[in-house]
Amino acid sequence: MKAVLGRDDLAEAAAAGAKAAGTPFERVDVKPVHKASKGFVNDSAVDVSEIAIVTLLQAVAFGKPVVLLPVTALGRFQHQTLVTRKDLPVTAVEGRTVGVRSWSQTTCVWVRGFLTEQYGVDLREVDWIAYEDGHIREYTDPSWVRRAPAGAKLPQDFLDGRVDFGIMGNDLPKGDDTIHPVIENAHDVATEWSARKGFVPVNHVIAVSEAAAREHAGAVCAMYDAMATVAETGGGKGPVPLNPVGFDALRGPLTQASAFAAEQGVLPAPVDYDDLVARSCDALGVPPSRLGG
Repeated sequence: MKAVLGRDDLAEAAAAGAKAAGTPFERVDVKPVHKASKGFVNDSAVDVSEIAIVTLLQAVAFGKPVVLLPVTALGRFQHQTLVTRKDLPVTAVEGRTVGVRSWSQTTCVWVRGFLTEQYGVDLREVDWIAYEDGHIREYTDPSWVRRAPAGAKLPQDFLDGRVDFGIMGNDLPKGDDTIHPVIENAHDVATEWSARKGFVPVNHVIAVSEAAAREHAGAVCAMYDAMATVAETGGGKGPVPLNPVGFDALRGPLTQASAFAAEQGVLPAPVDYDDLVARSCDALGVPPSRLGG
């Protein structure tokens, strides 16, 4: 099986699990890891892939043959990723420009959800600018989101003042001390949000092509076991685990992300979590309890 996994520890665990099951394993190196998603969901370019949860939800909504393997590859707080260089409060995003790499980017879906849920922001009153397409070929952005000019890049437009705010995780420009989170005490707010919700706003999980799940079910389950041990060990400290593992542990974040995404025009309708579980179990031929459900 071919796999794209951004974390070395998860990749080593997956390789060990596949080997124990007698299945050849090849790690395909793609950096940054999200660049592998288009080929995975649209063309089954690899068998196993680290994938943003909104991309997974979109893939299911648009009938792509991929299933969830409930291991978190990246869980983190997200409130700090809405940034500005201006002295503006969070509610000032209405009527101003906010740049996002992609409208369907998972970090952006979380942050827009926080804006509506916690701060009463009307997303349609914001001048949204998206710089890239999403990963699903059939998806198009809502009509009220405009596209940046060809060749433009969000980090540079943000530094040059062409956008007032940006939602940026790993794309955040380094070394500029004028950049600051818009949400005051963002870490404390994020910690409180997660404690209240009972889960962290997960970013990346593991997905498997349906064909590989059916053909190599034993190896996929062995890979799950090995990766689950690694993810749980490195879960970090906080009110809830940063790297939840298993169907039960991922129900909260995936259900919430699905609701936010549907509200924002990223999904045609919320994806039912029990359907995700059923799809995985059907492809692998196992009960939910085999994968932490």
